[in-house]
Amino acid sequence: MPRIRATLAVAVAALTAMGVTPAQADAAPTITVEQGRTQPVFSYADAVREHVYVQSPVDSDADGRPDRVRVDIIRPKESGPGLKVPAIIDESPYYDNSGRGNESERKIYDENGEPARFPLFYDNYFVPRGYAVLNVDMIGTTRSDGCPDVGGRADVLGGKAVIDWLNGRAPAFREDGTPAAADWSTGKAGMIGKSYDGTLANAVAATGVEGLETIVPISAISSWYKYQRSNGVIYNYNYMSYLSRVIDTDGLTTCAANRARLDAGADDATGDYNAFWAERDYVAGSLGDVSKVHASVFVVHTVNDLNVKPDHFSTWWQALAARGVPRKIWVGKYQHVDPFDFEGRREIWVDTLHRWFDHWLLGVRNDVMREPRADVQVGPAEWINQRDWPAPISVDVPLRPAADGSLGLLPARNGATASFTDVRQSEDAMVADVGTAKPGRVAFTTGELPFDLRLSGTPVADLRVSLDAPTANLTALLVDFGEESRIDWRRGQGITTLAEEDCHGESTAADDGCYKKTVTNMATRPLEIVARGWIDARNRDSLTSPSPMTPGVSARIRWKTLPQDYTFKKGHRIALVVAGTDSSYSGEPATGATVTLDLPRSKVEIPLVLGAGKGLADRDLPKGGGWHGPRKVELPVPDNRLY
Repeated sequence: MPRIRATLAVAVAALTAMGVTPAQADAAPTITVEQGRTQPVFSYADAVREHVYVQSPVDSDADGRPDRVRVDIIRPKESGPGLKVPAIIDESPYYDNSGRGNESERKIYDENGEPARFPLFYDNYFVPRGYAVLNVDMIGTTRSDGCPDVGGRADVLGGKAVIDWLNGRAPAFREDGTPAAADWSTGKAGMIGKSYDGTLANAVAATGVEGLETIVPISAISSWYKYQRSNGVIYNYNYMSYLSRVIDTDGLTTCAANRARLDAGADDATGDYNAFWAERDYVAGSLGDVSKVHASVFVVHTVNDLNVKPDHFSTWWQALAARGVPRKIWVGKYQHVDPFDFEGRREIWVDTLHRWFDHWLLGVRNDVMREPRADVQVGPAEWINQRDWPAPISVDVPLRPAADGSLGLLPARNGATASFTDVRQSEDAMVADVGTAKPGRVAFTTGELPFDLRLSGTPVADLRVSLDAPTANLTALLVDFGEESRIDWRRGQGITTLAEEDCHGESTAADDGCYKKTVTNMATRPLEIVARGWIDARNRDSLTSPSPMTPGVSARIRWKTLPQDYTFKKGHRIALVVAGTDSSYSGEPATGATVTLDLPRSKVEIPLVLGAGKGLADRDLPKGGGWHGPRKVELPVPDNRLY
């Protein structure tokens, strides 16, 4: 692109309305744009560091006073009524416990109680370029009032109140109780963050609050039901109170009643979806939902994240697309990892994020929205660009199980069945010794693939099932059998942290912009579990109104696995494993039910990238009946850190 500066007439007209004025040699610094990017013309060392308490509309600790939200602010010294700047917000419950980022940075305060260190690089990089950066303590955490609501009303409305304050719609106060106005703010804000932080960005955007122009949710929850449930199967019991205790470092006594309320509302007795979960659903919820989102959205997630599982981003992304929300996405292959720590992508990430915020918060004309919408990691060091995700040319291919243990394109003979018992077992046990009959699972494999096949999207298990009991927990696993060096996302989240650092932005003695580099962990193993999905048979038709099975009467049970983007290599085999209770990811007891599959009416649909107008013939996918997989499987237990 041609070199442009904010002093050019076109840029002046666009930027002056937002407080951006032409640079002058004899005047204080003003926001300056070159080559579609704001430039670091403001002093980081001299920046204003302050805090305020924004009054929220909730009283989560029931003390008779509205909860106040602590907001730590760093902004250019020149910002104020004469130079208004936009805000980049990271709202988090982790600032005084787990910390933020790969190096677990916490806030540090000076002797006056003002923020001296802001975690992560956002302040170091963006403040010199004309932004304010706000680190917001979520209600019930660090220095904010109240009790954590774990995705509910207090969490959401506390963050919304900060956006309202930036736009003059909510009050705030300084430490001495005097009113605090955001006279330096353009009113435009972007929210960013990983895990719970990104979840808060999704939640606040789902309220439709005016002034929130963009969000960048990284490994973020879009529905708390999906975070703790899969089609009625419970991942963890009493989790909501547990997480509340983790993030609330000073309210263990005052918030006891709140924690009891959380566990009661979650209804672990059934695993069903109810009003409690609807309040915490940002796709189609009672407090916020995707129909209210007007902020642009830059989604980052990884397909092997088994903390905030990838159905959070795929469901959210699909809903945003249906609404025509401006959006961009990065899809990686690590576990619960920030894109700043994707090997070989740090510089690209910082520059892309820079252009994204410049475009949406300052109206800078650059190419960020003209690029392909999706960046997808397809190998350890290989990324591709495509116009959307999943790959737009993917085709749903049905693979069908047969009585001989094969998996192919043709249905099994009429009357063929396969049975197993719903027992509690690990995924290692489920995928070990495929080809040998086992009482707790059934398994079906293709022959050796004659060419690479790329899966992009969400497989669907579509089974015809009968039980000898009212219900059973069902697990469907899609497995790649073949010796291969793959990203080892199970160990250290998929990365190893090095001693060497690189720097992004400016530094002070208290807060530097330098962070340790990372490399990708690799491991050679004979298989990988590619996709997994779970369902309680009672919830086959409804998450809110369960219907027990009639023993001996078959029913169609169709459910989505977690999404993936994965290439099955030539010479490998694809396997479908169907089993009962997955002890690797569910705390539920097994039912002991006998499960019988009607094989000719069962299949798994796999979205494969075949090219426009292409399909698969039966000769392209040889059956693999009689093949035996590794007898013993010991896969490392993934590191499912919270943050």
